[in-house]
Amino acid sequence: MVDTSGWQLRRLLAAPHRLCFFAGALMFALSAVWWAAVLLVGSVTWQVPSGGAHGWLMSGGFMPMFFAGFLFTAGPRWLQRPPVSAHSLRVPVALHLAGWGLFMAGCHLSALAAATGMALAATGYGLVSWRFGRMLRASQATDTLHARLLLAACAMGSGLLLTAAAGLAAGRPQVAQAALHASLWAGNALTFVSAVHRMLPFFGDAAPDAWVPEGMLRLLVAAVLVQALLAATELLGWPLPRALVGLQALGEAALAGLLLQLAWRSRRRPSPSLRLLAMLHLGFTWLGLAFALGAVSHAMRWWGDAVGLGLAPVHALAAGFMGSTLFAMVGRVSAGHSGRTVAADALLWRLFWLLQLAVAGRVIAALWEAAAGVLLPAAALAWATAATAWALRYGRWYGTPLANGRGD
Repeated sequence: MVDTSGWQLRRLLAAPHRLCFFAGALMFALSAVWWAAVLLVGSVTWQVPSGGAHGWLMSGGFMPMFFAGFLFTAGPRWLQRPPVSAHSLRVPVALHLAGWGLFMAGCHLSALAAATGMALAATGYGLVSWRFGRMLRASQATDTLHARLLLAACAMGSGLLLTAAAGLAAGRPQVAQAALHASLWAGNALTFVSAVHRMLPFFGDAAPDAWVPEGMLRLLVAAVLVQALLAATELLGWPLPRALVGLQALGEAALAGLLLQLAWRSRRRPSPSLRLLAMLHLGFTWLGLAFALGAVSHAMRWWGDAVGLGLAPVHALAAGFMGSTLFAMVGRVSAGHSGRTVAADALLWRLFWLLQLAVAGRVIAALWEAAAGVLLPAAALAWATAATAWALRYGRWYGTPLANGRGD
């Protein structure tokens, strides 16, 4: 019987996925608790725009470290390269964590400190991208499409994070806001659609029947890049022509229909052996809903409504699609690499549905302004509870011996 109660730092630092995933889990919990506390306390001093602070921390605080964990765990196998030493990632991880810690403090104390923290985090993320780029360049593998897309997404994400830091430092919050929305699409969404497209067949035999190996991927890549460009253009103060807004609504509606049809065709009953797959497919459904909400929002704007659906499409994308997918993919990798059965147990399943309540509450709050005062803190509290419980569980796993006793 293996003693799995002895958490040790040396085990955490021994493998890239443990080091990066632990950093991601730590930031996942800290950012969620910070935002819930801010909403519940109410009267908080801000040195930077609160919405931008929330957006950057939620999109850049924990996701890049999970990306790094995947890149340096699955990446060497995809690219037929030797495993990466966790030691080579300690500086980027340390910069990332220190940067976001300084950013959170700076949000309430000093805009310059917040910008400096964001620049440090961007440097850490950039070093991860550079390290992965070296691996890709040395690879002799014939199929590198997904790896190239992931590298492009990480490079754009780190570059836009640095752009946002420069905008904050220069007192130009609109630049930071434009970089945030562009990074959400060109950095995070591009990473997720590329990783999901690559990993979905490995989650079981129940992959979507109509999944096109490259055609669907290319369509999604084009869509997220266009969304990034249009969002950044508007936020920089260059309103889109009315005709282009209408075309955007039509394109989003068509893509939403395709994605939701695929999600419906690939639905499965959530038995314990298929829960991870169900989680991934529900995340995929949120992607379709994000495009559907975006289509309605842009149609409303084409009709003359200046606001549309507000932040509802953004939260369906970021919290719904990315949050759900994160739960599924990191849960699967963490279970497999800790010597446990690759399946969603009862605890993970309950936490996942608590996350879904948080996402639904946040999206409804954006659609129903009169209820936002109640729904926003409730959604933040549900998200913080799910994130903290999730981080405590997996943070422990990353520093303990393998559960199956096959090594350390």
